[in-house]
Amino acid sequence: MPELPEVETMRRGVLPIVGHRIVAAERPPCGRKPILFQPAIAQFDRRVRDRRISGIDRLGKRVIIELEDDQAIVIEPRMTGLVLLADPPGPEHLRLRLTLAGDRCEEMLFWDRRGLGTVRLLTAEQLRRDVRDRLGPDATKISAEQLRENLRHSRRVIKVGLLDQAAVAGIGNLYAAEILFVAGVDPRTRCDKLSRPQWQRIHAGIGLVLGEAIEHEGSTLSDGTYRNALNNEGSYQNYHRVYDRAGLGCGRCRAGVIRRIVQAQRSTFFCPICQRKTGRHASVGGFEVSPAAGSAVQSERC
Repeated sequence: MPELPEVETMRRGVLPIVGHRIVAAERPPCGRKPILFQPAIAQFDRRVRDRRISGIDRLGKRVIIELEDDQAIVIEPRMTGLVLLADPPGPEHLRLRLTLAGDRCEEMLFWDRRGLGTVRLLTAEQLRRDVRDRLGPDATKISAEQLRENLRHSRRVIKVGLLDQAAVAGIGNLYAAEILFVAGVDPRTRCDKLSRPQWQRIHAGIGLVLGEAIEHEGSTLSDGTYRNALNNEGSYQNYHRVYDRAGLGCGRCRAGVIRRIVQAQRSTFFCPICQRKTGRHASVGGFEVSPAAGSAVQSERC
């Protein structure tokens, strides 16, 4: 966490700052682990002061604050970072404050409890070279054929493959498990062993799950860390099908019990009955598969 739905929720939440002028940038005193912050705050402040914010974008799991002079503030929340327009959960983990001049917002904040997030001020060329060129197609825009081409020769298991940001940008551990459940695919299946229909179901599952999660403003897990830009919880955790549900019965096939295994040092949750390595279980709904992941529709609700 946060993954694409949470970061997209952050992006949408801070859209009101577009058109505002940056009065000052500062790093509030913080006795916790310092985050990666480039350049140093004095230079950062000089470069952004009096610049107008021209747009808010998202690249994978990063929020991009575009400035009128083609610079961009790139914020990567990673595990516990939050981009906020409201008061943060607590003052001790505040990492960046942008003081703004405009008619809607007085400031924008970046808060990070564990200190794993990053803040970088990049030129347009640096943004292209260091961020855009290193990411695969966005998960909400990738086509089924692109997804298959980017991963079908890999010997990694599909759950780990979906986490490769150079293949498809934005999917993390939680949503990979949910996507594979919706698709009815065993997360232990190697990418190079998947059939074309399985790739199509995975692609459709990406669109369905990410679309639902964005609609519900992401998932706030039991630690309560993730919040939207107004410091409110997301609600998609109430709709998880398998994530963090080990030992509970499968709500789709009614025969399996959700299992937890560890893959690439991360927890994976799945149903061993209706998530198959080959074929499709009778309980797995069909999909209308469109070229863009964001427009997949499941004909039978899981």
